[in-house]
Amino acid sequence: MDRPATLTLHNVKTVRLGAGVAEECAADLAALGRSRVLIVTGAPIRALCEGLEGALAAAGTASLVWETGDGEPTIAEMEDGIATAREFGADAVVGFGGGTAMDLAKLIAALVDGKQTLAEVVGTDLLAGRSLALACIPTTAGTGSEATPIAIVEDTEALLKKGVVSPHLVPDLAYLDPELTRTMPRSVTAATGVDALTHCIEAYANRFAHPVVDSWALEGIRLVARYLERACSDGGDMEARAGMLRASHLGGQCLGPVNTAAVHALAYPLGGEFHIAHGVANSLLLPHVLRFNLEAAPKRYAEIAEALGVARSGDPSADALRGIEEIEHLSAAIGIERHLSAFGISANTIPHMAAAAMTVQRLLMRNMREVTEDDAKAIYEAAL
Repeated sequence: MDRPATLTLHNVKTVRLGAGVAEECAADLAALGRSRVLIVTGAPIRALCEGLEGALAAAGTASLVWETGDGEPTIAEMEDGIATAREFGADAVVGFGGGTAMDLAKLIAALVDGKQTLAEVVGTDLLAGRSLALACIPTTAGTGSEATPIAIVEDTEALLKKGVVSPHLVPDLAYLDPELTRTMPRSVTAATGVDALTHCIEAYANRFAHPVVDSWALEGIRLVARYLERACSDGGDMEARAGMLRASHLGGQCLGPVNTAAVHALAYPLGGEFHIAHGVANSLLLPHVLRFNLEAAPKRYAEIAEALGVARSGDPSADALRGIEEIEHLSAAIGIERHLSAFGISANTIPHMAAAAMTVQRLLMRNMREVTEDDAKAIYEAAL
């Protein structure tokens, strides 16, 4: 495994954690000299923005709430958001919601000046800069987008997600307020929680793993093991909600310097073509990719199993398998669907999905084991 000696970090300048911290965003933006704030959010959580709107008004800051759709972020939505920001004259953008709202906020803040188009920045380190201040306030605990240099948008014509990776996408400010996740539905809590788990696992078992990132990843895994089922069982368990926000944030921190691997690459066609929620897509594929990878790094996967609560037996391969079984048990306990067929996916769609997944080489190159197109087909078949 390649383990670089140096690590380049692009971190959020300010991260606040605790009940009620979201409203502190108003004072922080005012301190940056920003006076016109576009709040990007989703219609189902529109009411949650009222506290921030009030705080902005009290600080003498104008704000406009722009609502996204319910699904994954699309290019059309991004273009609409950019037009809205320009018309409003925004000098700051707040992503208030899940991954969709935060990723769209990032792209709006980066592309609103018109100096580059989306087509010019898809890929790694192609974005020249960002002209607007950017804050992110997650209301789910999964994507960790408030900590990442990544934004994903769906190309509905190509039926595939496209990623922009740049340090300019790292927000200036992030607020982890567990009160905002209190009303998150059980199904969303479950799916986003497995997304956070997948980020941490894929960053730890990764060809470009780094000892510093390893510590974040393992702690994120421990937090998910400790708190996800509790958060699903009782949405008002604020200790569990705060723990899952921390796990999600740690997973997000892992994505910049190390990133994810085959689970995410194979999940892209599930979201782009079948519109399966990102966290659900990851959960469908995670055990099968781990079984495929196990032979390449049994010790690494045994250490993941230990973080999940599996006692060591002295046999890394056996421990790693028990870790995968633990993930499957957790998914079953929190009500995550475990078969692609439940979403109308059949065997005849697999060749197309495998071909699409192979285009996501920026992630596949990080996987512990080389994934061929035939391997991708076999993984999808196992997940049917």
